[in-house]
This record gives sequence, structure tokens and C-alpha cells, in this order.
Amino acid sequence: MQTNAAHYDKQIGLSEEERKGSASILNTLLSDEYVLYTKTRNYHWNVVGPQFNDLHKFFEAQYVELNNVVDDMAERARALNEQAFGTMTEFLKQTRLKEEPGKYPDASTMISNLLSDHEAIIRSLRADLETCLNRFHDMGTSDFLTGIMEKHEKMAWMLRAFLKH
Repeated sequence: MQTNAAHYDKQIGLSEEERKGSASILNTLLSDEYVLYTKTRNYHWNVVGPQFNDLHKFFEAQYVELNNVVDDMAERARALNEQAFGTMTEFLKQTRLKEEPGKYPDASTMISNLLSDHEAIIRSLRADLETCLNRFHDMGTSDFLTGIMEKHEKMAWMLRAFLKH
């Protein structure tokens, strides 16, 4: 009798190695997304200055979008029959982004920091979606990551617009 995982692999046309490889990429990205989500919320709460109202609302719109990305990323890992990370310990161990506890930069630096993180995620997504496609033969996850990359490109564009004076 086949195990549940082996049966699942056969049903969706991916080997266990391919499925687990894609899920590992998703969990690393999930960690990056959660750290960026948290940083964006932190900046929403702590922004000050003449653009307070605009930036407070802008950061809120971005963290709402990131919350959806986090949820979709976790659900994509689950769709591959793997566990999604769900603890701060897992996220902080796996993320490629950096936090700065106890630092509350000025509004312009907040925007620059978020932009840098979005750009780092975009670069990671470009490599990861190719790995999912070419190494793991997982077109679904590759396509999913393309959509996520497009969301980050849009959020980065909006952050860049705030930096133009």
C-alpha cells in the first residue's frame, strides 16, 4: 500500500523530492515575507513627521497586501502537502532579511529600508521561480511566484515614488 505522500506525489505529478524542494523554497520566502510584513507594520505604528498621515495609510495598505501574500505563500506550501512555517523562531531562522530591533528611523529611511527589502525579495523570487520550474518541474509554484514577484515590483515602485521629491 502506498503512503499518503507517495499517493499524493503520483496524483499531482511531482516526485517527493520536487514537492519538498518547492515547499522549502516557499517556506524561506514565507519567512522573508513575514519579516517584511512585521517591519512594515512597525513602520506604520512608528512613523512621524510631516508626511505622517500619508505614510501611515500607505504603510497600512502595504502590510495588508503583505498579509495576503503571507497567507497565500503558506497555503501554497500546504497545497504541496507540506507544512508551512508558522512561528517567529522558524521565520527568523530562515529569513534572508535583517531586522533592526530598537531602531526607529526617520520616514525617508523607513521607505528606503522597505524598498531594499522588496528589491531583495524580488531578486530571490527571480531565482526561486526558475528553480521551481527548471529543477523541480513545478510549473504551478513557478507561476505562483511570478505573481508574487509582480506584487513586490508594484509595491517597490510605489515606495520609489515616495522617495522622489
